[in-house]
Amino acid sequence: MDVRFHQLRALVAVAGAGSFTDAAAQLGVSQAAVSRAVAALEKELGARIVERTTRHVTLTPLGVRIVAQAQRVLAEVALLTRMATERRELRVGYAWAALGRHTRRLQKQWAAARPDLPLIFVQAIDPTGGLADGSSDVAVIRWALDDPRFATAGIGYESRYAAVATDSALARRRSLRIADLARYTVAIDSRTGSTTLDLFPPDAPPRALRETGAVDEWLTLIAAGQAVGITAEATAHQYPRPGVAYRVLRHAPRIAVRLAWWREDPPRHLEELVAAARTLWGGSAAEGGKGPGEETGDGLR
Repeated sequence: MDVRFHQLRALVAVAGAGSFTDAAAQLGVSQAAVSRAVAALEKELGARIVERTTRHVTLTPLGVRIVAQAQRVLAEVALLTRMATERRELRVGYAWAALGRHTRRLQKQWAAARPDLPLIFVQAIDPTGGLADGSSDVAVIRWALDDPRFATAGIGYESRYAAVATDSALARRRSLRIADLARYTVAIDSRTGSTTLDLFPPDAPPRALRETGAVDEWLTLIAAGQAVGITAEATAHQYPRPGVAYRVLRHAPRIAVRLAWWREDPPRHLEELVAAARTLWGGSAAEGGKGPGEETGDGLR
């Protein structure tokens, strides 16, 4: 049996994205390459892993088990690579909006303090912000990361914003409420987004949900008036878009922003990075109970 690393990557990407097209976009290769890799893996294993339709793919029962094991293999290989590679830069992964208006300030402050270790922000459409596949050393997280392999530290809180089409009646208002969006289709990213049905009252759910796989797709739907969105303040700062208006959401729960990293392999100068990020947020990470270090058990002092 000759199972290849790229075959496992392709399978995990297809399982997460739900289609060969989206998996190809995530991996930066052609759809045909992803399809060939998965087909070759099925041939090596002598079993069908995915069921294909014209628009989506679903995992077979065996495929579910194989994907779970493949994810562990990829994570372990990524960790080995990180441990063996000399780090010449500190890569911060993010799925949607990095640190918003704080991103540039942090980069400039870091460059002045640590010119020998560039701070690089990399986009990774992945629930771990690129940690699992080794594309990032630290990740910006705005959703629950319930994985014991990773430690996290809170750095601040952000307001929630609505994103609506500029020609919508909603755009004529200076602020909105969650209830104002209920009669519209709401675009969400259930893998890496911070918007869930829990934001809406049980008796007033949105008219429909539209799953999206990346921020550009999300913005395109909203600009066309085909959906509205709910997002973090950072998105409004990082992605101004013709046709899209951002409005603050009143009385909506704020979003906790955290940095995450491999628990057993923290990057160099981690404490310095966390402290710098918290300072940019004005110390808001400690609001509402336990401090971030106590809350996550990350060992930062």
